[in-house]
Amino acid sequence: MSRSGGPIGSHSHTCSSTAESTAAKPKLSARKRKRSTKMTVFFTVLVLLLAFGGLVPVFAPLPSLSSHKSPHHHHHYKKMNVGKFEIDEDMFWKDGHPFQIIGGDLHYFRVLPEYWEDRLLRAKAMGLNTIQTYVPWNLHEPKPGKLVFKGIADLVSFLKLCQKLDLLVMLRAGPYICAEWDLGGFPAWLLAIKPALKLRSSDPAFLQLVEKWWGVLLPKIAPLLYDNGGPVVMVQIENEFGSYGDDKVYLHHLVTLARAHLGEDIILYTTDGGSRENLEKGTIRGDAVFSAVDFSAGEEPWPIFKLQKEFNAPGKSPPICSEFYTGWLTHWGEKIAKTDADYTATFLRKILSQNGSAVLYMAHGGTNFGFYNGANTGADESDYQPDLTSYDYDAPIKEAGDVENEKFNALRRVVQTYSAASLPSVPRDKMKTGYGPIQLQKTALLFDLLDTFDPADVVESENPISMETVGQMFGFLLYVYEYAGKDYGTGLHIPKVHDRAQVFVSCPSGDNSGRPTYVGTIERWSNQALSLPNARCASNITLYILVENMGRVNFGQYLFDEKGILSSVYLDEKTLHGWKMISIPFHNLNEEPKTSPIIHAAYSGFTKVSASARKNLEHKSENTSKEPAFYAGRFSIDKVNQVNDTYISFNGWGKGIAFINEFNIGRFWPSFGPQCNLYVPAPILRHGENIVVIFELESPNSELVVHSVDQPDFMCGSSKSNVHQL
Repeated sequence: MSRSGGPIGSHSHTCSSTAESTAAKPKLSARKRKRSTKMTVFFTVLVLLLAFGGLVPVFAPLPSLSSHKSPHHHHHYKKMNVGKFEIDEDMFWKDGHPFQIIGGDLHYFRVLPEYWEDRLLRAKAMGLNTIQTYVPWNLHEPKPGKLVFKGIADLVSFLKLCQKLDLLVMLRAGPYICAEWDLGGFPAWLLAIKPALKLRSSDPAFLQLVEKWWGVLLPKIAPLLYDNGGPVVMVQIENEFGSYGDDKVYLHHLVTLARAHLGEDIILYTTDGGSRENLEKGTIRGDAVFSAVDFSAGEEPWPIFKLQKEFNAPGKSPPICSEFYTGWLTHWGEKIAKTDADYTATFLRKILSQNGSAVLYMAHGGTNFGFYNGANTGADESDYQPDLTSYDYDAPIKEAGDVENEKFNALRRVVQTYSAASLPSVPRDKMKTGYGPIQLQKTALLFDLLDTFDPADVVESENPISMETVGQMFGFLLYVYEYAGKDYGTGLHIPKVHDRAQVFVSCPSGDNSGRPTYVGTIERWSNQALSLPNARCASNITLYILVENMGRVNFGQYLFDEKGILSSVYLDEKTLHGWKMISIPFHNLNEEPKTSPIIHAAYSGFTKVSASARKNLEHKSENTSKEPAFYAGRFSIDKVNQVNDTYISFNGWGKGIAFINEFNIGRFWPSFGPQCNLYVPAPILRHGENIVVIFELESPNSELVVHSVDQPDFMCGSSKSNVHQL
């Protein structure tokens, strides 16, 4: 989706009204006559050519981009009773009838598989006939050659479910997707390759990896194309490339790859913001690729659709907004974004009333579980803006699937007006349950667990190296340096840290028995030097720098967003050499194995720690309240029918990540806001005992309590009113 501006159904024929459907019949007849005339001319020419000695090369059609294919890659499928989806006369045609796309984005990777059908039925109840989804490369190939297509990454099952529910699919295959998703969907291990790849370009080394990835992905998609009997009617190439670059060689290469795997008939499309500059750079002229546009409520659609026609072949430009923004994203530290329901519905009506097509972005946002949230930047890469765990987006179908809201009803009323058939009934909102306060106990201090880590997770280097180079793609990396205090000054300076570094020092012979003492935090967006305590230490001082990767940039020129310490580290003006890097092995979404050793150790501490040991833990941390620590607790659900969606409220806590039954539900940061509560879908929970583990980076709630509540809350942080009306 575009960051350059502000935000700002069924397979049966959908059109604006019964009368309009009747009016379309003469067009349909004319279209058949047009085809009949073409066939007559074709056979006349064929007879003449045969009479003059056969077909000669001079009469062969000129090769087009879409005909450049690799036969050994192309798969053929037996087509029996399959349909046809195509573009002609500036309309979409489905099985020979005009078709108006009324669609919505719904991302399978932001919804638990157990809830896919529920969310799709809610989209269908709003009147949608098409689902658009991205495919994030990093979810499916978290490590080079390690391919994952199960669980929340079971794309094929999601597409088949869409088909079962009579929903068409517009598939956004990337390789770049944006989507407020870490690194725009690129695997982080691409950043570790040397020499550095040039992402989103015709760099041969980059294209080779794309070819390998699409060589896995696209053959899975080919049997599911509409012409092969599946639900996929269109496949998007790249994403809003015009907002980034103008490397046409790259775009053409992607088209060639897609045609090789998917054939000549599938509609390939690009999406770009509705300005001439974006379309000039991001589209491919001619009829090989269809050019779609995106824009917000508040922008007049038809002047943009008129511009769109200039970038499509004559008769090949059905007006479609492939991202019609129903809301907007929110970063940490901002007010939650909101858009007016009636205002949004008014502009959707302007599109649909003149037989235009629209895809709601988002129909249902979902959740950035694990560490997959993305980030944006401002004027420079230090102006860093990470996204919330929630991807509610102020969409008509809320994060937890709720549809009993003003925006859902307003948009549904508009869609109903232009739908030939009555819409399905609207499902009721799912039950939410607040299970009450959950008492936690401190089970371990991070620095006490270092001795338990696998030595293989420790990397030594003369200079600090990035997380990606170490092989730690997400979460946290600890940098350790030892020095003699008398040989160095006290002014610590790290010119480039991505994204947030907490600094500690320890002196084994000091007053604090060698416990690391918190010094301060260096942040990417407000990088300042720290003054270390002037300790007279008889032994060496150990410097600990815990760096958090808060989500990679997913949009704009600073996309190549490595994490960790990316520069030298200085004490006064002396450069520090001789570092150890220790990976903190937290579990990310859909990773194998599904258990994280460090979380298991934290919970084991909860079940085994004695009263005296617990008291010792509290004593250890009395003077180091900001030392990162693990807290664990449990709550019970007594009856099977009481296992419902819930939210965990982190009011009074500092900053960290949380796990429920070893599932990473995401980041919390209530002190910064605006998100106070994390969504916990019922499939994560179980009848009986449920385990909560929190990794708190700073200061815990004074009572060590979190609360299970029955509603979201986006009113945390310093602002009194945390709603940003767009």
